[in-house]
Amino acid sequence: MGAPRGRVIAGLMILPAALLFLAFFVLPLVRLVVAGGAGPDGWAGYGTALADTRHLASLMETLVLSIATTLATLVLGGIPGLFLARNRFPGRTFLVSVLTLPLAFPGVVVGFMVILLAGRQGLIGQVSQLLGGERIVFAYSMAGLFLGYIYFSIPRVVLTVMASAEKLDPQLEEAARSLGASPWRVFQDVILPGLKPALISAGAITFATSMGAFGTAFTLATRIDVLPMVIYTEFTLGVNLAAAAGLSLLLGAVTWAALALARSAAGAGVAAAG
Repeated sequence: MGAPRGRVIAGLMILPAALLFLAFFVLPLVRLVVAGGAGPDGWAGYGTALADTRHLASLMETLVLSIATTLATLVLGGIPGLFLARNRFPGRTFLVSVLTLPLAFPGVVVGFMVILLAGRQGLIGQVSQLLGGERIVFAYSMAGLFLGYIYFSIPRVVLTVMASAEKLDPQLEEAARSLGASPWRVFQDVILPGLKPALISAGAITFATSMGAFGTAFTLATRIDVLPMVIYTEFTLGVNLAAAAGLSLLLGAVTWAALALARSAAGAGVAAAG
């Protein structure tokens, strides 16, 4: 009696999430696939869209940008995350709040911030002109998009590394030091392996977020064909549903594969790889 009742309770607990998954993911995804194949070229429209050189170039640009953002964010967010987890000082809580502030802003606002910093009337341009040089403007280039992606990705890395670093056993580091290991060897052989699952998890989250980011790209990518912008353009301006559907499925497949690979590399502890 106990086991069947337990299965019923477990089923009831899973049911709301299953219904939401069915309503907001499975059904729209099926509808998207069918609608993409209902165009003038039929199902062949998928092949035409995915073989388009502009679309392939957009995919490569998005991949390169996302990989570069992931690597840079792991360095820029991992170091302060480890420092904040290991040190207690006045203002630490405030500093953590400031570093995680970008999570409170949508991508469009992050894009505006990049424009205010590196746009045509931005601070960097004004300072460079005052110093006698040319006005430096890069907000609307790949560099501006890279800066925006880093800005909203850093909090995820900081929080993930902090949570993992606080669980590391300090006795392992003490043992390594007592055996004569240098600070670098302690970091390389004890701390870094302990943080590996967290770094992979944070990297997977950053990569997936960068691949699909739209708000910041919509604000800044006036001359850049990142994949989310191409999908938007094909759907709204080109009315090319097959291309929009094909590229959407391709984007989802690449991101899903990266998350699955991350979970395989780091084990079941990678929450992001679900």
